[in-house]
Amino acid sequence: MWVRAGCFRHFLYPQTVVSVNIIQAIVLAFVEGLTEFLPVSSTGHMVVAASLMDIANDDFTKLFVVAIQLGAILSVLVLYSKRFLTSIPFYYKLGIAFLPSVVLGLLLNDIIDELLESPVTVAVFFILGGIIFLRTDVWFKKNSDSKQTEPETMQAFRIGLFQCLAMFPGISRSAATILGGMTQGLNRKTAAEFSFFLAVPTMFAATAYKLYKYISVKGEIHAEEIKLLAVGNIVAFLVAMIAIRGFVDFLSKKGFVWFGYYRILTGLIILWIHFFVHPLQLM
Repeated sequence: MWVRAGCFRHFLYPQTVVSVNIIQAIVLAFVEGLTEFLPVSSTGHMVVAASLMDIANDDFTKLFVVAIQLGAILSVLVLYSKRFLTSIPFYYKLGIAFLPSVVLGLLLNDIIDELLESPVTVAVFFILGGIIFLRTDVWFKKNSDSKQTEPETMQAFRIGLFQCLAMFPGISRSAATILGGMTQGLNRKTAAEFSFFLAVPTMFAATAYKLYKYISVKGEIHAEEIKLLAVGNIVAFLVAMIAIRGFVDFLSKKGFVWFGYYRILTGLIILWIHFFVHPLQLM
């Protein structure tokens, strides 16, 4: 299998053999686009998918799963372009909400990298998040009457504190920020949309930092790797466009309970695969 995969990559890229082929790149990008804005942890899904394809420990894979978030970011900018052309206070609130993750991200970067290597950690956070979702609709039932269209400044900061929880694999940035918004009295739709908006500076910064670290170590990015990143971002963009529209509608009507069941089931499947089928080597 390795020989065939290697030959295929060599056929596509005769000068430099890359570690990730085009099919693997598309699979990871599809997973990213589908899960980035859902409360199910896109990082958890991608590290498991990469592990199952035996490319999780590769340096380019670690860059790829972060860099293709740019495609998902673009989908938010396209779908909500009018909101990003509103007023300066809108960006001020995004900046305030973004700040906590910047500070803690720099402080806890090494710890987070170690946790990403543990499939058990990912699975446990999947399950714990799922259990919380089973009760979320009951806890925040009164929020459905809220007419607030966006958070106030201090509410935005508190949502940013919740986003810091997503630094741990399996928790989900989307889940943390949506729940954070609902603790501030926002309804499900408004909380979800602010979560999308907050993803733009957060994922852009994460991508830029990852690119900087990769180039600092490798010295450059090969043309073949750029091609894969381009394909990945296009796929992530197209899939995320569909996922965002479907998610907002589903969440508004059905709530969180089905995402809770999904997270619990996925966590159990990860543990089963890791202990009984094939030990997962994460990032």
